[in-house]
Amino acid sequence: MTTEPSAAVPPDEIEDDGGVSDEELAAFEAEQASGGSSRTRIVIAAMAIVAIVVAAAIGFSVGRLSTLADPTPTTTSAEAGFSRDMQVHHNQGVELAMIIRDRTDAVDVRTLAYDIATTQAQQSGQLYDWLVQWNLPQGSRQPDMTWMTLPTLAGASGHAHGGDSSTPGTSHTPGDPMPGLATPAQIDQLTASSGLEAERLFLTLMIAHHRGAVEMAEALQPRTTNATALAFASAVIASQQAEIDLMTRMLDDRGGPVPLAD
Repeated sequence: MTTEPSAAVPPDEIEDDGGVSDEELAAFEAEQASGGSSRTRIVIAAMAIVAIVVAAAIGFSVGRLSTLADPTPTTTSAEAGFSRDMQVHHNQGVELAMIIRDRTDAVDVRTLAYDIATTQAQQSGQLYDWLVQWNLPQGSRQPDMTWMTLPTLAGASGHAHGGDSSTPGTSHTPGDPMPGLATPAQIDQLTASSGLEAERLFLTLMIAHHRGAVEMAEALQPRTTNATALAFASAVIASQQAEIDLMTRMLDDRGGPVPLAD
């Protein structure tokens, strides 16, 4: 079935049915033009926000990809050696912190000990996971601190400890004690103490312990280009140096350092 087209009605025969006047139509068009401009500005602003979010996401992704693009360290690399040795170092820091918490009621020392224990336990777990992700063993046949005798890398950042870009380091010998590590006799000394004596012993030991960790982190920097390892080393240096400054003030308030057992 087809529908016949309607015949056009001459303009002069259109009845006035109370519709929109010319003045009202002009006002409506002006309002639409103004509203359209506002909507345009809103759309542009929204697009700008989306562009910022997308740019941020791309930047984050590039950072992640640059980390993922780092070559996997070998088992004899500085990164692997640092991961193993710093785990041992951090785990002793946790041990010292837990010892002092049971031997003092001083709020500032107990708070510091809790912070050290939680932070270093978390970082130790992070280092453990690095080796898992790199498919490397947690232990090594190499003596402790061997990685600190490796030559530094050309173009790497950080402080060179015991070497330059072409020759192995000489300030450390493989198998030497880790810098700042407390001896068994010193741990026994802390364990046997209490009160103010324990606080002074703990602060004396932990200042040396933190300085050793800073030395190890600074030794890693010129021996790696791994973005994750470099970021970790920088974080260790900054946080532990800040705690060294704090502990030095706390120790001074308590009469200064005490002699340590051998």
